[in-house]
Amino acid sequence: MIKITPAELLPLLQGCARNERKSQERLYRLFYSFAMSIASRYCPTKEESLEVVNDGFLKVFHGMTHYQIEKHEPVPSFVGYFKKIIIHTAIDQYRSIIKHSHQVNLEEGITVSHTESPLDGLAYEELIGLVQQLTPGYRAVFNLYVIDGYSHEEVAKQLGINVGTSKSNLAKARQHLRELLKQSHEERSSKYV
Repeated sequence: MIKITPAELLPLLQGCARNERKSQERLYRLFYSFAMSIASRYCPTKEESLEVVNDGFLKVFHGMTHYQIEKHEPVPSFVGYFKKIIIHTAIDQYRSIIKHSHQVNLEEGITVSHTESPLDGLAYEELIGLVQQLTPGYRAVFNLYVIDGYSHEEVAKQLGINVGTSKSNLAKARQHLRELLKQSHEERSSKYV
């Protein structure tokens, strides 16, 4: 997590609002890892993640004149604002990619069980590695719903899909993750035989 005190963050944000390059550079360095951790959940490659991070920082810097600095709780307030910008930037990139690729209706012909997933207890690093293997649509829904805590209604609105598609994609993403996890465990077990 980001290690900064309110006394350090307030002048930094004020400097960014005045377009001071040193403040922007310091904010970028402080929040870069945090931004990459978010972007990498949505993007399949490091290059795409870096593009989301840089675009997100540009949005933050351009929006600082309108951002209302919370004097009593500046760190959690700004971290939430920043996280939201990076997520929305990643979703914008996802929409751009989807617009340029051919899509198949994911609801056609597949019946999915809506039971609880055994992935709930999975280690974060392992889960993120498996999530990277999902298709962009499944990955976006899984990240927004499971990791970032959006409701299906919010996910549907963000991605421009209906609520049923969001639920279906989540169920399919979980099923695919179960299969990937099983395959991963089988591969590890066969190494020791």
